[in-house]
Amino acid sequence: VQAARQIRFTTLQEIIDQESMIKEYIQEAIEVEKAGLKVELKKTTDYEIPEELQAKFDEIPALKTAFEGLTPGRQNAYLFYFSGAKQSKTRVARIEKYTQQILDGKGMND
Repeated sequence: VQAARQIRFTTLQEIIDQESMIKEYIQEAIEVEKAGLKVELKKTTDYEIPEELQAKFDEIPALKTAFEGLTPGRQNAYLFYFSGAKQSKTRVARIEKYTQQILDGKGMND
């Protein structure tokens, strides 16, 4: 999460001790919301689809559909891993290894 605000407490006494600060934070959050301010999020990296994976998509259309159904983070993890191989045969082997997992809608570490 890039823009979450949270305060963690372990005891009721911590809340009581920090009551004024908590109220200030809540008021600040209300003002930010009223002003319509937005947090600029970091751009996630998009990786190119390796030609070996595109060939597999052409061979198995359900694989492309399943891949597109994955979350962007899972897609990027696969693309980063597949693209990291220097040799085509290694990329093909990696794609073969994870084809069923993609078809099952799972990420690399699920």
